[in-house]
Amino acid sequence: MVERATGISRSTIVRGIQETKAGATLGPDRTRRPGGGRKKAIDKDATLAMDLEALVEPTASGDPQSPLRWTSKSVRRLAAELQALGHTASHRLVADLLQAGGYSLQANRKTREGPQHPDRDAQFRYINEQVRRYQKRAQPAISVDTKKKELVGDFKNTGREWRPKGAAEPVRVHDFVIPEQGKAIPYGVYDLHRNEGWVSVGIDHDTASFAVHAIRRWWKLMGRAAYGSATSLLITADSGGSNGSRVRLWKWELRKFAQRTGLAITVCHFPPGTSKWNKIEHRLFSYIAMNWRAKPLVSLAAIVSLIGSTTTTAGLRIRSEIDGGNYPQGLAPTDPQMAEIDLERHTFHGDWNYTIHPGSVRTK
Repeated sequence: MVERATGISRSTIVRGIQETKAGATLGPDRTRRPGGGRKKAIDKDATLAMDLEALVEPTASGDPQSPLRWTSKSVRRLAAELQALGHTASHRLVADLLQAGGYSLQANRKTREGPQHPDRDAQFRYINEQVRRYQKRAQPAISVDTKKKELVGDFKNTGREWRPKGAAEPVRVHDFVIPEQGKAIPYGVYDLHRNEGWVSVGIDHDTASFAVHAIRRWWKLMGRAAYGSATSLLITADSGGSNGSRVRLWKWELRKFAQRTGLAITVCHFPPGTSKWNKIEHRLFSYIAMNWRAKPLVSLAAIVSLIGSTTTTAGLRIRSEIDGGNYPQGLAPTDPQMAEIDLERHTFHGDWNYTIHPGSVRTK
């Protein structure tokens, strides 16, 4: 009856009855007497673990003293190489042995910033002080940057969303740009005090003219109403790209913006290689990316709609529009034009921190 009910062989049942009658007892963590069951492969093959380690170690990464290590070889490839050495090993066995040895599957993680500038932390503190000073004086302080360019069309977008089972949205197999639709270039402006954002979605080139035009649109449609009595504006930006600290056109366009609005514009750049510290990255762009995950960006209108519908529990509000302007590359102001800029470099790192006044030529 026990054999039919459990599927256990009659001989095993008989041995169990005999052991019970003989007074055999098992510990709380055992289901059979010591020595029972099939031997582990690693116990039967003394060199298996050593050969697996030898295969993994040449490609291992990280600190050799760390209890957690990882390998770039697949378990199936490792199993095939072990079999070529004469071992009997399946990919499942290799996976179990690797896990027991402290390995796990790992993805790349962006942590290396390259050589750090000696004034890196000091510049962070300087930017923080400037933002607090502007906020205390009820003057606008914004963070700006260009988000990653996006292909417009029915392309795969990273992430997953809830849909009926087996009804995943079909997208193109290859990510080749559709000429008539092109790419979208989102340039963002994030208000550090009001938790509000503006995104201009360009279709031409990511130039300094495009960047400053986006800032001008933010000021006209959002900033001016919120800071009607403002006399100055603080911009925090990366050191590279269209708003880089060495881009002459960036300063020239800001000069025109200052003259048009009467605002004294102060710019503080983050040190090279520290763009991830820019507030707009994790207070605006990250939420936009989460809002449109797994959604193909089929048109510019869809992109603007998805950006504008992005919200957070903290009250983030974003406005967005398509910028259909042309912004040709390769333009740069001449030396006489640069001399017209009323630019005041700050005492601390004037290459990163400077103020552009709306007045005419400065004499100093």
